[in-house]
Amino acid sequence: MEKRYQVFISSTFNDLHEPRQEVMQALLELDCIPAGMELFPAANDDQWTLIKRVIDDCDYYIVIIGGRYGSIGPSGKSYTQMEYEYAIEKGKPVIAFLHKEPGKLAVENSEKDPQQIKKLEEFRDLTQEKLVRYWTTASDLGSVVSRSLIKLIKTNPAVGWVKADNLPTKESTEEILDLRKHIDALQKEIEKIRTSAPKDTEHLAQADEKFDIQYTFGAFSPGSWRADKVYSASFSMTWWDIFPP
Repeated sequence: MEKRYQVFISSTFNDLHEPRQEVMQALLELDCIPAGMELFPAANDDQWTLIKRVIDDCDYYIVIIGGRYGSIGPSGKSYTQMEYEYAIEKGKPVIAFLHKEPGKLAVENSEKDPQQIKKLEEFRDLTQEKLVRYWTTASDLGSVVSRSLIKLIKTNPAVGWVKADNLPTKESTEEILDLRKHIDALQKEIEKIRTSAPKDTEHLAQADEKFDIQYTFGAFSPGSWRADKVYSASFSMTWWDIFPP
């Protein structure tokens, strides 16, 4: 059944407009469904609830980090970092795409406030505890995202989405359930047969009955063909021990 995967794209917006377009194009070419909420008002608590709901619905999460930390939320962290940490908390497969040389980015696309710069560096360090890839140009980012996501889907298969007309009908679902019940019944019958004695063998020794095994061995001197001493012993075992099922 053909699946499409929904991918949440997280980033600052104004400074990464072109890279985001490349990423969205790359996802569309992979038949994925891009999703991102950075266009919504950052200070709206109800909006944050919606962002979390969208992340919950996504199969994969990617974050693009350039030279800006982003709008600050009520917790003192940027909304981009809040989205990243929420995706981690929910166990979403994540990839961070970090600009390889943020110091070479244009001034208007870089943080100037020392406190924001420090937070950005800490956020970059945080993402590097998980899977990260690096990029330098928008076009380079698109190809990096394509290769990375293909590998992530292969190593971390998700539920995905399918078209409604590809879903099983009510009749086929009921038939599958009936077949599963029939299989379960047959498996129980096989297990019963496997552990029960065959018909008309009640007079024969059964698996849990004990059987006495007697044995004799001799002790020989070197070069002698006649035993100096003969020992006899016996022990009991069940037929299950002798012929395990």
